[in-house]
Amino acid sequence: MALSLSRATATRVLALLLVVALLAPSAVSALTYEPAPETSLKPGTITSPAGGPTVVSTQGYTFRGTTNSKKPARVISVGPRGDRRWIHDDNVGGNAWFFDVDPMPNGNLLVSSPRADDTLVFEFDPDARERVWQERFAMTDTHDVAYLGDDRIAIANMREWNATTEVSDDRVVVYNRSKGEITWEWYFKNHFPASADGGYNDDWSHVNDVDPIGEDRLLLSPRNFDQVIVVDMSSKEIVERLGRDDDYSILREQHNPDWLLSENGTPTILVADSGNNRIVEYAKEGGEWVRTWSVGADSLNWPRDADRLPNGNTLVTDTLNHRVMEITPTGEVVWEYYATWGPYDAERIGTGAESAGPTIRDLNASGTYEIEGSAGLAPGGEGGVGFAGRIRATFAGTPLEGPMTEFAIRWGHVTPWLRPVWMSGWDFALAIAAVLLALSWTGVELVARRRRILAGARRLLGR
Repeated sequence: MALSLSRATATRVLALLLVVALLAPSAVSALTYEPAPETSLKPGTITSPAGGPTVVSTQGYTFRGTTNSKKPARVISVGPRGDRRWIHDDNVGGNAWFFDVDPMPNGNLLVSSPRADDTLVFEFDPDARERVWQERFAMTDTHDVAYLGDDRIAIANMREWNATTEVSDDRVVVYNRSKGEITWEWYFKNHFPASADGGYNDDWSHVNDVDPIGEDRLLLSPRNFDQVIVVDMSSKEIVERLGRDDDYSILREQHNPDWLLSENGTPTILVADSGNNRIVEYAKEGGEWVRTWSVGADSLNWPRDADRLPNGNTLVTDTLNHRVMEITPTGEVVWEYYATWGPYDAERIGTGAESAGPTIRDLNASGTYEIEGSAGLAPGGEGGVGFAGRIRATFAGTPLEGPMTEFAIRWGHVTPWLRPVWMSGWDFALAIAAVLLALSWTGVELVARRRRILAGARRLLGR
């Protein structure tokens, strides 16, 4: 009996020591973390000054109405050499998220800023640092709006769940400010089967982008359907479609597509292929979309915007690496700015609201490229390959490559929203392992104690 108790005690001590060892890196990080003022906003690689100011919206992290002060939402103006021009931190009417920020013809910015269960859309004067006008909509988590002219605004109404009918009413609408009413609307349920993305739910389409193409067509991005579509506003029919639901080889949970035309008139789509951690470009040939460019698959983490600039470079928003980069067609970083927390949209002022540059084919640069030349500062993150990268490298070329790559992708996309800023990815992984070990050991102890209690009861009853 004494030997048995001794072994049990030794096992408990060993388990406790292992839990402490797993938690030790997190404890050390917490005790030694000393963020310098504004370390989350600084330039990275700049070998070529930008062609004008760049405006960046950072989503920040807000949970149940409270914003994490170390993961702030804000709009930032950055000069050509990475010098910070101004910061707009707006909590009026509740803690804000910032998503789409579009330059308007008059030089102001059109901003989509969800807060609580509503979305505030406003025109922002960057010189006066104040709103020119604002409209509040009973729409949850709106990511994108677009100025159509004549006081008309297109709105991607992404989470319009009807709890009574249990049907998604996700839609795109046009709101006329002069009339104070919606003058056009288009519902996804009228054009997609109810089975899309596994069936109706409160975040069914997750339509995160709406852009005008000419006078009567809209480019839409239903993220959860893994495709980009063009809708004719007169007929309300889908006239172009890139991608298919759950076909991740084409697109996976994409953001912010842009419509381009090559010199010979070939329709082209540039898009942040977020779930595949890359930027891609497709050209339409013979009625089929052909991928002509892919960049960054081994270095980007949840990119959510890509704009082709007039000089042929591409402005990329690399959300979970907390940076914005201007890259050449072959992937070389020539301008870079780090902006935590979670940049969503970046616009080069003076180039218009959407891409204004040539296609990759017009640049004779078709191909697949890695991104090279980044400063790799990763504020709020970690250096090196990271936990997710190590998982992918470890299982590459093995029978487990598929599921472990999927795990690594999900880990890389989800944990940054949950991980404290002072933790690295490795710290967080070890802390989770410690919690799982503690829970498992607690379960073992409870089962063992229950057995001892039952055995004691049987002995008593036997007497």
